[in-house]
Amino acid sequence: MMPNSPDDLQADVAVRARSIAKYRHRAFAYDASCGPTWPIRERAVAALGLRAGQRVLDVGCGTGLSLELLRRGVGASGVVHGFDQSPDMLQRARARVAAAGWSNVHLVETCAQELRLEAPVDAFLFHYTHDILRSTAALERLLALARPGATVAIAGIKYFGGWLRVLNGWVYLKNAGYNGAPGELSTPWDRIAPRLEDWRFVQTQFGMGYLASGRVAGA
Repeated sequence: MMPNSPDDLQADVAVRARSIAKYRHRAFAYDASCGPTWPIRERAVAALGLRAGQRVLDVGCGTGLSLELLRRGVGASGVVHGFDQSPDMLQRARARVAAAGWSNVHLVETCAQELRLEAPVDAFLFHYTHDILRSTAALERLLALARPGATVAIAGIKYFGGWLRVLNGWVYLKNAGYNGAPGELSTPWDRIAPRLEDWRFVQTQFGMGYLASGRVAGA
């Protein structure tokens, strides 16, 4: 990846501020809006091929909807890490963990660019984390936390192709309701894909979404 310029880093700060503001208003009803994408969430977690005892990172964990699935994959002997920059979203994730009594699920309020962990992780879930995927600094920080060969699963939104392109204005507006940088939806995976091996990609939601997976190079 190219070095981060001061302009890039300043842009990251602005994007994060816009995203936090948007999720402040969306956090309360967020879970109720996620029903249509639940099967995609399940497929993304399954693509990680988690095993008992592994360490997995839920990138931009939001209200924690993926935590139970991830914990099931790594078992009681594994560890689930999650982070989110939105205090409003993370508050709900923490309540979910407390209610379930999950002692091996650890959450931290931070942006991706500043995340620190005490040990590398075996798997990463990027579930609808568009802003993070478009930030070079965020990806560099996250992938620096990977064990060689760590699995990565990514699900998100993208522009339609073919004759459905006429709907892409609506896709942009839909994405703009959540993300600080809602554009660049043609190939939103193009900054992380070159860093991964065994890249696999399928379209979802009739072409408005995608599900991809790979492994961090160096195994």
